Amino acid sequence: MELLGVRVEMPANTPVVMLREAEVEGGGRVLPILIGGPEAAAIHTALEGIVPPRPLTHDLTVTLIAALGARLERVVITEVKEHTYYAELHLAGSAGASVVSARPSDSIALAVRVGAPIFAKEALLDEAAVEMDVDDADDEEAILDEFRDFLDDISPDDFAG
Repeated sequence: MELLGVRVEMPANTPVVMLREAEVEGGGRVLPILIGGPEAAAIHTALEGIVPPRPLTHDLTVTLIAALGARLERVVITEVKEHTYYAELHLAGSAGASVVSARPSDSIALAVRVGAPIFAKEALLDEAAVEMDVDDADDEEAILDEFRDFLDDISPDDFAG
């Protein structure tokens, strides 16, 4: 997935992280995930290359992972249940490989800091992604409009089963 960035959904003023299928002809699908304000700030800070004077939580986590002799190999956004998204951190180190459950927003904040790739399961994209065409692929407002339409038409029953 390609991280398009963090946008603010108006009028609710809700941060949305936008992920798009990478290397897809014709625009691909976009996976919008509602996230919290602090996580949005953490992702934005890392994208902008801003280094805080003291390590913030995600910076500390990256340092801890390295201190334990491991590295973040990839992040996988796995599923959505009752409007809650789930992700996994895939770690590798001298003790072998480990998979740790995490929130997508925290996972993305870590991935941006270490340059780890972000993936999404195909079943999740089939369920929750918004299809984009060539004309809309680089138009942020069009992406948000499609996401607003998606939110208007969704119900909890859509995620049942």
